[in-house]
Amino acid sequence: MNRVTIYTDGACSGNPGPGGWGAVLVSGPLRKEISGGDPETTNNRMELTAAIEALRALTGPAEVDLYTDSTYLKKGISEWIGSWKANGWRRRSGKRWLPVKNEDLWRALDELVAKHRVTFHWIEGHAGHGENERADWLARDAIPKG
Repeated sequence: MNRVTIYTDGACSGNPGPGGWGAVLVSGPLRKEISGGDPETTNNRMELTAAIEALRALTGPAEVDLYTDSTYLKKGISEWIGSWKANGWRRRSGKRWLPVKNEDLWRALDELVAKHRVTFHWIEGHAGHGENERADWLARDAIPKG
């Protein structure tokens, strides 16, 4: 099974507003950078999209270490998703049950994670880590202009 390290980031100009995502994939000597944008989105959607598109870019099952500076992504996939699924993709807010925000992307990410062995890691953003900074640059550069 291939071992891959992935660094992801999402960015938005306004929230909501135009946004971009970026990812750096490294496997041994191989390196791939991918990015994309959306004219009307949120930062959280771009963070999720970066992880989804990075996992989609893998050519076969892999052992993945995925680094993100998004606590929303890290906690969502590591802590919250199990209860969301058990509760029919609903979350408790006080005494009410509400739909999970970005359910479409969480479902897509959940399917992709099932195809690989993925360990999610949180990394502090804008702290000088080269690959995380590169993912941030890719995300910002992919934000649609005007």
